[in-house]
Amino acid sequence: MTLPVLKSASLISVILLATTACAQPSSADANSNNVTQSTTNSQAAQAVSENVDKRLRQILTQAGIKTQITSIVPSKLPNMYQVNLAGQLPLHITEDGRYVIQGELQKNPSKRVVTKTPVRSTSAQVGEPVNTSVKSDMLANMAALKNMSAKTPFFYTAVPGVIWGATLEGVPFLLSDDAQYITDGEISVIENGQFIGLDENFEKRKNQSVFASLDKSQLITYPATTTERAVIYVADDVNCPYCRRLHHQVPSLNAKGVTVNVIGYPIYEASPKQMRGIWCQADEDSRRQAFDKAMLTGEMTPASASCTVDHVTPNREKAAGLAVMATPAIYREDGVLYQASFESPEFLEFLGVE
Repeated sequence: MTLPVLKSASLISVILLATTACAQPSSADANSNNVTQSTTNSQAAQAVSENVDKRLRQILTQAGIKTQITSIVPSKLPNMYQVNLAGQLPLHITEDGRYVIQGELQKNPSKRVVTKTPVRSTSAQVGEPVNTSVKSDMLANMAALKNMSAKTPFFYTAVPGVIWGATLEGVPFLLSDDAQYITDGEISVIENGQFIGLDENFEKRKNQSVFASLDKSQLITYPATTTERAVIYVADDVNCPYCRRLHHQVPSLNAKGVTVNVIGYPIYEASPKQMRGIWCQADEDSRRQAFDKAMLTGEMTPASASCTVDHVTPNREKAAGLAVMATPAIYREDGVLYQASFESPEFLEFLGVE
């Protein structure tokens, strides 16, 4: 049995401590002030009850974990237990055995300023942005982490006390809500005795929260030209060849009742300036025409001298919560990410159109 995400714990230093740029290789060596994070091998002193130990072992064995479980101890992540495996990264699992994270926890090297226990989230808050007070307290405890700021997206997960976050480059991570422990693992679900993959309910609700936060006036929208049957959001870069190939399909999608909302998501080095020029156009039609020209012919429309506002970056930063791995990233309005070729018949099936 292999869990969906098996990343090296050493990536934490790159994800959180090194400043990176879109479409450029990151380097953990570039920052002379990098902080070496220690792994968290020591565990809380309290013991796990025999009943909990036995039940979690049974759940994991039934779900396909064949590696020897050497011990089960309280996790540093709230409301979870740490399952230590022979020769593999540990698991962190909720007491009911439903939610599982695989990954080494690393201690946040920052000075802990806020020591109070945060108010834990409820099931109704899954996928919602962390409230202002909790976020402020978390950031106060993360001063040594160079990529963390008020713009960093944080969302409540299905595990109270475990927060999902992402760098502005869209690299996801998990952390305790007191910001003391961090991992680059992701939350998987066990259902009916089997691993079913990442927590799709969380992903959908989180992505819906991101869509709701976007400035709709700064989306480039191609409305359905027949009765609307589907709405999609596409994270696009004008220099991405696959984005351009998808753009050729937009008129056909519109004719089938699909409204396409484009999120400016520059990842290539030249793209931020070029896309700023497109988004600087005076009105929605002009912006759409300039975007069409860039995507269909490669011709970029420069910004006028009078345009001094960056209309692309605010939505680009909010869209970091989508954790885009590659463009074009295509999402249904309900928050589901399409993960196959948009040139295959499955794409229209995904959209629910013929």
